[in-house]
Amino acid sequence: MIEVLFYVFAAVALGGALGVVWAKSPVGSLLYMVATLASLACIFVLLEAHFLAAIQVIVYAGAIMVLFLFVIMLLNLGHDYQRDLKGGAFSLLSFVIIGLMAGVLVRQFGENAITEPTAGGRAIDAALAQHGAVGAIAQPLYTTYVVPFEITGVLLLVAIVGALVLAKKGGQ
Repeated sequence: MIEVLFYVFAAVALGGALGVVWAKSPVGSLLYMVATLASLACIFVLLEAHFLAAIQVIVYAGAIMVLFLFVIMLLNLGHDYQRDLKGGAFSLLSFVIIGLMAGVLVRQFGENAITEPTAGGRAIDAALAQHGAVGAIAQPLYTTYVVPFEITGVLLLVAIVGALVLAKKGGQ
């Protein structure tokens, strides 16, 4: 049952990612992105990474998406009032194609290749046993990857300031 749910959430994530790219309005694209992030959180729950799932929902699907929505509203980009979501046949066809692709991948790699523990999986289990869930994430984030973490924060700040400057120039 868990494998079926995994493939369903993976199909929703892939379909949402395609919807982000193909959406005609920024608001529709944002809604597809929320669906993608929510399905990723569900996949984290299936993998028993509840902390990551909570962070995914709180930080990304919650705070970042609300911030993006405010920037989109501030820039007034969503003013073409055409229907953004395609008909049900397109969505159904997308899920069928993604499901078939997932089936081909599972058959290609075989069941043993997916269920056998890897060296990375054993390393994660050892880190969880030693530091706990929060410590296993926080320790590398604030030691090994502290510079990329800070650069990402600065890039987000620059993007917000740039959007505000563009909105101010457009309003004059």
